Amino acid sequence: MSPPDVPLVLAITGASGAVYAVRLLEVLVVGGRQVHLMISPSGAAVVKQELDRSVNIEQFDPRSLLAPAVAEKAVQVRYHHYTDFMAPLASGSFLTGGMVVCPCSGSTLSGIAQGASNNLIQRAADVHLKERRKLILVPRETPLSIIQLDNMRRAAEAGAVILPAMPGWYHGVKSVQDLVDFVVARVLDQLGVPHELMRRWGAP
Repeated sequence: MSPPDVPLVLAITGASGAVYAVRLLEVLVVGGRQVHLMISPSGAAVVKQELDRSVNIEQFDPRSLLAPAVAEKAVQVRYHHYTDFMAPLASGSFLTGGMVVCPCSGSTLSGIAQGASNNLIQRAADVHLKERRKLILVPRETPLSIIQLDNMRRAAEAGAVILPAMPGWYHGVKSVQDLVDFVVARVLDQLGVPHELMRRWGAP
């Protein structure tokens, strides 16, 4: 289980599925977790296109992502510009309880699998791999090319958890929100964060 006083890291990149990232962020901050957040330019564009929320990555306000009912928890979000290599996340000496890239674009996956560290998101992921900390990648693209599959394999062999945004249907699905919560719940399980977002298999 992830200690509640240890911060978690969330990176939002330019794949479809921004709703998963925003829901994850809201659940974490409501649960009292400190979240270190990074957003790529493409990630901000997808948030705008899919959720109609305008995100200014140059002068970021966490309230632009959070629902109004959760906005008071914005103080628990610490933002880092995706180009800021002087941020704490660029060093293994900064302790975290794990990192999630959600959604994880193909280009971000490639950069992580190759150890490119072209931006802070990729560097932070590389840090989590080298420090043997939990790194969860949430791709959402189909079909997949052999290049993407090979990048997933490389990342998995390096220690990452590949958690595609593939919601299950066995937990009494009644809405799209149930499907979103299923994926977010699986991410939280990997982070060791307690939740009650879904009914588990075999549960009454």
